[in-house]
Amino acid sequence: QVQLVESGGGLVQPGGSLRLSCSGSGTFSSFYTVGWYRQAPGKSRQLVGTISGGEPTIYADSVKGRFTVSRDRAKNAVALQMNSLTPEDTAVYYCYVRPGRYTSQEYWGQGTEVTVSS
Repeated sequence: QVQLVESGGGLVQPGGSLRLSCSGSGTFSSFYTVGWYRQAPGKSRQLVGTISGGEPTIYADSVKGRFTVSRDRAKNAVALQMNSLTPEDTAVYYCYVRPGRYTSQEYWGQGTEVTVSS
């Protein structure tokens, strides 16, 4: 069982930046896939970005060039750096982990809320 805890959410003005972090039990550097999803009010949960093994990071088109997902090995965590935020980025952001490459088992954090508003 992997337990995940997100931090770093909050209120930010349009054009601002925010950094989310997800840590928890287990060794994040050994997990095959780590990343982030988000769920905006009234919408389904959607991909933000994920890292799998040594493959290129996958990003949603809406965040490409603005968001960066990274493994923070020093903190045993996965981070999401968000720049040039817009109100459309307002959502609950969820950390996601799939420990094995060939297994379907996956884990989710409880979510952290990000609100972009002036």
